[in-house]
Amino acid sequence: MPIEKKAILAAVKEAKEKSKKRNFIQSVELILSLKDIDMKSSQSRIQEDIEIPNPPKEKTSKICVIATGEVALKAKKAKADMVMDRPELEALAGNKKELRKIANEYDFFLVEAPLMPLVGKVLGAFLGPRGKRPVPIPPTADLEALLNKYRRTVSIRMRNQPVIQCRIGTENMSDDEIAENISAVINAIESKLEKGVKNIKSIYIKTTMGSPAKVRM
Repeated sequence: MPIEKKAILAAVKEAKEKSKKRNFIQSVELILSLKDIDMKSSQSRIQEDIEIPNPPKEKTSKICVIATGEVALKAKKAKADMVMDRPELEALAGNKKELRKIANEYDFFLVEAPLMPLVGKVLGAFLGPRGKRPVPIPPTADLEALLNKYRRTVSIRMRNQPVIQCRIGTENMSDDEIAENISAVINAIESKLEKGVKNIKSIYIKTTMGSPAKVRM
């Protein structure tokens, strides 16, 4: 049985009310605690990229494209946040400080297929611990459409505890937009759980600096 939208809307409203006004636009975060999960089983550890219906106008996912030639030109034309070619990537090999900075700064790494082994060699040790995986660019891909898809995508990862936390919007979005995003993420997670919603212990919503509000299930 899905979580009722009115319960999600009520929690969104409460989270906003609990949040003091700041001099910046706060993110809205979703926190799910799960139960009856075997954390020793790799199959139980959820890692998923979920496309949300209402991407925030601010704080969209930042995308780094690693490509050469025509693919790189198309990525620049489509206004990727960063475009890196083979020589630039090779020059970074061993530069832990810069590689760590890049791994932290960008949410998704779209990679021209022939460069995947090089990306794994140079960046892999920095992306893996952050739950980020290089995504191969299909040979006939529409770069603009692909970038738009990942700009409206949130990445979720369950680490050592049965808890999932992700940003699903910003405080200046409408309650309905935020609730729709939350429903999309919850539904995607629920589909990965053996017992569905019965594996969800609690759901909270909060702004960056605000107190959490519980979704009454």
